[in-house]
Amino acid sequence: MGHLSVITQAALQTQSLWVLVLTWVLGAMAGVLMHRSHFCSMGALSDFFLMGDATRLRQWGLALAVAALGVGLMSGLAWISPLNSVYASDRLPWLSFGLGGVLFGVGMVLASGCPSKTLLRLGAGNLKSLVVLMVMGVTALATLRGLTGVWRVQWLDPVALPLPHGAFIGQTLSRWTGWSQPLSWALAGGLAGLGLLVWVLKDASFRHARNFWTGIGVGAIVLGVWWVSGVLGYVPEHPETLEAVFLGTASGRMEGMSLTAPVALWWDAFMYFSDGSKRLTTGMALALGLVMGAFASAQHEGTFRWEGFAQTEDLVMHLIGGALMGLGGVMALGCTFGQGLSGLSTLSWGSFVAVGGMVLGAWLALAWQLRRVERLA
Repeated sequence: MGHLSVITQAALQTQSLWVLVLTWVLGAMAGVLMHRSHFCSMGALSDFFLMGDATRLRQWGLALAVAALGVGLMSGLAWISPLNSVYASDRLPWLSFGLGGVLFGVGMVLASGCPSKTLLRLGAGNLKSLVVLMVMGVTALATLRGLTGVWRVQWLDPVALPLPHGAFIGQTLSRWTGWSQPLSWALAGGLAGLGLLVWVLKDASFRHARNFWTGIGVGAIVLGVWWVSGVLGYVPEHPETLEAVFLGTASGRMEGMSLTAPVALWWDAFMYFSDGSKRLTTGMALALGLVMGAFASAQHEGTFRWEGFAQTEDLVMHLIGGALMGLGGVMALGCTFGQGLSGLSTLSWGSFVAVGGMVLGAWLALAWQLRRVERLA
């Protein structure tokens, strides 16, 4: 029995290593793809609100369609269950999600991009992004475990709506119809994905290979992260605790592609590594992969260059933006990837609230910037 335990532990360590390595690979692939295609959630909203150009927004919609179809299929085949994800809950903290989304949306405009874009820019030599990531990480840590975290738990999280029919559209559909949950997950994901595809493809000007490869590629990477975490990383019975576990995740649950908390965890590990409790998580591996992929892409294209702040006002805006992203990203339980592409791919009710807040916040900040430019002109 003792020999079997050693083998099991060794196999578990090997499996954990593969989870981290493959997540890093997916992050690096995303870094290359997103750097070369300029895929950006904030940029997509900016193009749409300020110029009426929905090209990058349709790329984002195509990525979500691919992710939703894939999550629906894997759930229908019982490979994964959204009930094992961080979005599963019997209550919806709408105030925290909505307000956090608004703060995050404002922050990503002031900081010139969401966490994914900030990591990509850092990889390409933008030192302004390093400042944003430092401020965002510290603020996110405080909102997870510090003073603002106490305020969040005491004042915001208790304001919630009950979810008697489930936290997901597929779960609600199952309750209403009596169909099995795998069937309901598959149908909900299929309908949502196909509906998005209709909207994406109805614009003839969008139908170019570059747009297709960008949207499909990002969606496939989001789906790949779900597969690594929920299928490859799933252990039905841990040899020590005898409980089911998802290897490598910070929460111990199945996790999708998200970046706000992982950036905070990198700073936490950097400052307190010697306490012995720090470990590399899938989210941290993903963030590192994004930076390294963008660096490799920029070097290959010959576009890598160091860049810093030229004006104090620019520094102030980025500091405020980073702080708002750290605060709002934790309040909303994710960023434009965490609650956006990953959360929405599970059709979580909470993700719709959080993303709606992000869109509203981005619109408010962009409108403010536009009026400010007009006054100066």
